[in-house]
Amino acid sequence: MTGILCDDDPEPLDRSPAGALFVPVRPGPSGHVARLFRTPLGDRTAVGFTSERRLVATLGARQPWIRLAEPALRALTAPLGAVILTLDPPFSAPAPTPVESVPAVRVEAVR
Repeated sequence: MTGILCDDDPEPLDRSPAGALFVPVRPGPSGHVARLFRTPLGDRTAVGFTSERRLVATLGARQPWIRLAEPALRALTAPLGAVILTLDPPFSAPAPTPVESVPAVRVEAVR
């Protein structure tokens, strides 16, 4: 039996360039550094937005950002274990807020 190649075999994922991105950053010891995030499965990911409007809608107006080309962002974050690049994530979880202390309630067992 000979092997037959099918036209509908899936192609490997293409890593097409995304162009210049708006990349969220945070202060670091030598200036700003790219913020890394986690995917829902817990993998590290770099995040880039295709517009400032999308970055602000997701992370807020006070989030600092820089412009980086997609290959530069990949090269910067890959050594840190972030080999995934997430573009324009639709939302993010809000920052945790401190919980006010709740007074203890005594519960008595019913017999």
